[in-house]
Amino acid sequence: MTTLKLTIISHTEHYQTDDGTIVGWGPTISEINHLAKDFEEIYHVAFLHQVKEIPPSSLPYTASNVHFVPLRPVGGPGILNKIRVLGSIPSVIATVRKTLKKTDVFQLRTPTGIGVYLIPYLTLFSNKKGWYKYAGNWAQENPPLGYRLQRAMLKKQKRKVTINGKWPGQPAHCYTFENPCLTLAEHKEGAEITRNKTFKPPFTFCFVGRLEDAKGVQRILDALTATENRSFIKEVHLVGDGPKKEVYKSQVEKHRLPVRFHGFLEREKVFELYKQAHFFMLPSDSEGFPKVIAEAANFGCIPMVSEVSSIGQYVNSENGYLITPCTSEKIHELLIQISKTPENEFINKASEIYKIANSFTFAHYRHRILTEILN
Repeated sequence: MTTLKLTIISHTEHYQTDDGTIVGWGPTISEINHLAKDFEEIYHVAFLHQVKEIPPSSLPYTASNVHFVPLRPVGGPGILNKIRVLGSIPSVIATVRKTLKKTDVFQLRTPTGIGVYLIPYLTLFSNKKGWYKYAGNWAQENPPLGYRLQRAMLKKQKRKVTINGKWPGQPAHCYTFENPCLTLAEHKEGAEITRNKTFKPPFTFCFVGRLEDAKGVQRILDALTATENRSFIKEVHLVGDGPKKEVYKSQVEKHRLPVRFHGFLEREKVFELYKQAHFFMLPSDSEGFPKVIAEAANFGCIPMVSEVSSIGQYVNSENGYLITPCTSEKIHELLIQISKTPENEFINKASEIYKIANSFTFAHYRHRILTEILN
């Protein structure tokens, strides 16, 4: 453990349970719980939401040296909400400034709404050592305005920036970093699961993410509908939720598709699905590098994913399927191809895709933070 104290600033949604426990979005909380092993204290500045039902993907902090610093959530559709965002800027900056006084180094997680003004604030008014984490698609051609502004500012930074993927002309202060999502024990278990996984039809497919067209859910359903002989498909598991869930459900019922909706699931239950599944589907429009691909890969799930951002730098014809172009017709074509592929080819792909998971362990991430970012 270092003697450094760290401030993390993010848009991570937090909630308070009935017994007063603070919980937040699982992947980020898990990452911070592991980072806590390397810092004397961590202060996490993020948003505290009031909701009737806390998502099951939420997790508590398990490290006693992590302290949550709440921000009041603002934003949403409409002019009034936009005005409220502007009105909240002084309060957010004041909270960040007060928290920074307690620590030696900071991490700002971007892109996020508050990043538009916190990047220039930290650049111009803070002499703290720190780094920025850009979790979006670094190479996105037409990002939203806020994302485009943040990416442009980060390209001109003197401080270090961690990004997804490796790109031509990448500035020297921008480091290619994988987002951690696996413990060493999970990675070891994944080796055994992958080694013993058989690929005999009918096959199990899974999707994990927001249930929306941008993530490719409609493409998956259209491809299944176009597949007349589905005897090689046992089930397609959809994990997640979204405003179009009921629309998707009606299509599944109408066309009698072998699809099962799970809603949000705890991390352990998602991992159980990965262990059973043969293929992981994510035909989305835009991503950074989704942790779910690495998590599924760890358990020998062969990816069927769109070639956006850095995904194609990890997934290729040797270890999975890139959906190019990303259309329902292409997914349908791949499904027919899968139905005719010999088992040994799948076994080889599963073995190859498992190898990428090694770069996504928390241990690997922590080592790189200490040696490359803080050094």
